[in-house]
Amino acid sequence: MRILVVEDEAVLSRALRRGLQAEGFAVDVAADGETGLEAALEGDHDVVVLDLMLPGRSGLEVLREMRRAEIWTPVLVLSAKDSDDDVTRGLDVGADDYLAKPFAFSVLVARLRALLRRGAPPRPAVLEAGRLTLDPATREVRQDGALVELTTRETALLEHLMRRPGEVLTKVELRDHVWDAAGDDLNVVEVYVGYLRRKLGKGAIETVRGAGYRVVGR
Repeated sequence: MRILVVEDEAVLSRALRRGLQAEGFAVDVAADGETGLEAALEGDHDVVVLDLMLPGRSGLEVLREMRRAEIWTPVLVLSAKDSDDDVTRGLDVGADDYLAKPFAFSVLVARLRALLRRGAPPRPAVLEAGRLTLDPATREVRQDGALVELTTRETALLEHLMRRPGEVLTKVELRDHVWDAAGDDLNVVEVYVGYLRRKLGKGAIETVRGAGYRVVGR
């Protein structure tokens, strides 16, 4: 397995290379954001270890550009910035895991192995379906680029549909996921689908008779 380490602290970078090689990994190292991005965009690595405070491009910029280019290589952010806001921002931009410095090397290795087991399925930071986009971080929904005002519950329902593009989701699944209450009447799903259709157009969500709903976004 090949790992890309993007870290500008030379002592830490050398230690990570030696330690990860001892664990059986092949390791490439980049000392700045621009070099790290070029290496990441090649898509030849199984996982990326990424610092946030880098010369040139920041780690967040590197991460955004990777996901924008549809490079889904798992990314573990390794940073001294450990506030809740920093962690939230990193994960929202597209990181798969976040480990604050200082850290135990054994924990780093365990998390890397977990990411390697998970693989690299598409995990876009912004969801798209036809003419619709939804940014889970900001909760912004746009249709043909124009902002659409949705309630919190409407946004949650649309997000769950857009995370499973092309799939037909049953009323039971939608109710249990969005409302988190199995006792609620299934009609609540139908009501909120109606609300979304009024705001997004009747063709945005398709009814599959006897099965459920799927997002179309047209």
